[in-house]
Amino acid sequence: MSIVIPQELIERLAAARRVAVLTGAGISAESGIPTFRDALTGLWANYDPQELATPEGFARNPKLVWEWYAERRARIAGVAPNPGHIALAALEKRFERFTLVTQNIDSLHQRAGSREVVELHGNIARVKCSVEQTVASPIPQDDSPPRCHCGAYLRPDVVWFGEMLPADALARAEEAAEHCEVFLSIGTSAQVYPAAELPLRALSAGATVVEINPERTALTRHTQFSLQGPAGAILPQLLARLEATCRTGP
Repeated sequence: MSIVIPQELIERLAAARRVAVLTGAGISAESGIPTFRDALTGLWANYDPQELATPEGFARNPKLVWEWYAERRARIAGVAPNPGHIALAALEKRFERFTLVTQNIDSLHQRAGSREVVELHGNIARVKCSVEQTVASPIPQDDSPPRCHCGAYLRPDVVWFGEMLPADALARAEEAAEHCEVFLSIGTSAQVYPAAELPLRALSAGATVVEINPERTALTRHTQFSLQGPAGAILPQLLARLEATCRTGP
């Protein structure tokens, strides 16, 4: 799949020292990971998301929630990063400052080689105490659900509906958005706040904002460049063009 990538965008990337990226469910979907609601199939088809992804739902039925996330964790472990993830890891090496902010909880960016990853919604591969909030490692396998040393249940280290984003992660994301020269918004609907505000912060600070998404979103009209298509097709082409430009010079 060939996408027309404007030379002006390549030149702006080649001149940039600081780049920030926001990724959403779209890039993970290209690896075969369904979105949260799309995963409500089979045995889970009749469950309300509020029962599976809220503190209240966990308090009512911790076993049910634990089993749901254990199944999702097992499915995610069986998929691999796609060319979009791999291209982002390669892009990171080309800039003085490169911050990858993700709404995804699947570790695919880290598995692809990305190092500077800010997880806004946590990580399904971790669990934490539901009371003390301390992360437990490795994930206990003997109980369903297991308990912390304090006696409270362990829960997935992900952000549930109605919960605040981790303050340190959000602060890092906002700082990266406000100080970057180029901001890439990839595979996100631009509807979930506060993440959806990040590209607008970058735009207000004078950055070039680029959207890579199969469809138009609420962000599209604000961007300088909109590349419509899958990240797994566009990002490798973007990387190749950038590398070629940097080799040959202006």
